[in-house]
Amino acid sequence: MKKVFSLGVLLAAWTTVFACTNFLAGKDATVDGSTIVSYAADAYSFYGYLHFAPAADHPAGSVREVVEWDTGKPLGSIPQVAHTYSVVGNTNEHQLTVGETTWGGREELWDTIGIDYGSLIYIALERCSTAREAIECVTSLVKEYGYASEGESLSFGDPNEIWILDIIGRGAGEKGAVWVATRIPDDCIAAHANQARTQGIPAPTKAAAKRAKKTGIVDMGDILYSADIIEFARRKGLFEGKDSEFSFQKAFNPYDFSGLLACEARVWSFFRHFDNDMDKYLPFVTGQTFLATGGKDAGEPMPLYIRPNHKVSAQEIKDCMRDQYEGTPLDITQGAAAGAWHSKLRYGGLAFELDSVKYWYQRPTATQQTAWSFVSQMRSDKPAGIFWFGVDDAATNVYVPMFSCITEVPDCMKQGNGDLYTYSPTSAWWAFNLVANKAYEKYERILPEIRERQAMWEERFNTQVDALDREIALLSTDEARKLLTAYSCKQGEEVVKDWKDLYIYLITKYIDGQERKFENGQFVRNPYGQPTMPNRPPFPESFLRTIAPETLHE
Repeated sequence: MKKVFSLGVLLAAWTTVFACTNFLAGKDATVDGSTIVSYAADAYSFYGYLHFAPAADHPAGSVREVVEWDTGKPLGSIPQVAHTYSVVGNTNEHQLTVGETTWGGREELWDTIGIDYGSLIYIALERCSTAREAIECVTSLVKEYGYASEGESLSFGDPNEIWILDIIGRGAGEKGAVWVATRIPDDCIAAHANQARTQGIPAPTKAAAKRAKKTGIVDMGDILYSADIIEFARRKGLFEGKDSEFSFQKAFNPYDFSGLLACEARVWSFFRHFDNDMDKYLPFVTGQTFLATGGKDAGEPMPLYIRPNHKVSAQEIKDCMRDQYEGTPLDITQGAAAGAWHSKLRYGGLAFELDSVKYWYQRPTATQQTAWSFVSQMRSDKPAGIFWFGVDDAATNVYVPMFSCITEVPDCMKQGNGDLYTYSPTSAWWAFNLVANKAYEKYERILPEIRERQAMWEERFNTQVDALDREIALLSTDEARKLLTAYSCKQGEEVVKDWKDLYIYLITKYIDGQERKFENGQFVRNPYGQPTMPNRPPFPESFLRTIAPETLHE
């Protein structure tokens, strides 16, 4: 989840990245008028399960315990509200959705006192029904109790609006945070991936400045920010110049090589699917401009949002979550590091040092350390949103529809069904990990087989969801909730069963590096019922040429 770095110059900056990715789309940018927020929770220490909290009433005087989401460390408690909404994953019964990516930023502004970013997400989901209300909730809580995390970008979406909030603390001894929240235009898409992306902020109008003296917040309608944000940056020595020249990103999360190649490049690749002019930013996202200027200038940054060249669908966003930079100079499945079978798996982290030079691997959106991810489709014309949920690497997962109104989640996805150290044969996370790790062995040959099964399931779901929408339109709220709960739970269990069968098929077909013949839905046997000789495909020619110089020959 976290991008932790120490400042350096050029390739001497050393970064450990546990990174997340958010893609967003406004209601006029999508094919069906829904709003969309996607999120991948990427951390080697995270286990993939589907969070669930039922709606509840709380007696006066109740408290809500605050436990740091990343570590489980108790942080204290806050007063509980009288009623909390039901929460499924990162969406709630009102279709409010919240995602995040951590970018760290200025270390001197980090604090350990207050509420952490993960707790803020789920508190907002429990208490709020709209994106604006959630932003007010988060910033008010931080102001009152403190902010116990590093720099974050938070995505807030409801069926009508999409917002991005960039936030960072004020440092030990100064409670609260500085932040900027931007509403994404309805006809635009946006993204963030472990790098602050908000640049300048508009000067307040006289009316807004007057209100800010009372509230501490400049409210410009579609942009909200801490009233003292520029003053604070000046006081901390993070900004000099005219107010009109202020940039949140430059002040609180200045670019380094990793912030460009490992983070901004994911945003670039997403935008590239919907804008044919994005390749002009290649020198920016690959850090080449940054290096050429000795780390003084990264070049023109990408915009916070763009207007796509066509209306986007939820399925396209799912496919973008599976992006590995294919077809670009950053394609993680190509090159010597990808090995004979073009695997995206890398060892030892994102970077390595050799002869006093630090080298960097690409970091795609779809990565092996994903615990779980989602594409939340919020629909103003439907009684429930669709929380498309998948565990493990998005490249090899299946996004299963979990409706925002359901009253329970599939057993295979529940918290407590196994963990990182405890294998569970009924766990979705373990089932998908087994298949993914088998694929990494022979990626070029196995991934297409997984993608075929993946597409089959998701095409089936898309068709079924259309039929369900027509059916629930004729039902009462309670009847619809029961139907959608039963459907979501059944599909989750059926997908996991199929993925367990898929693993057995793959281990059988590709055992010992060979390929057993498989035709018409079954392995091929000879006329006497015995297994036939397997195929023994050689390494690809490109790899044979790599190993030929060190191989004995006639």
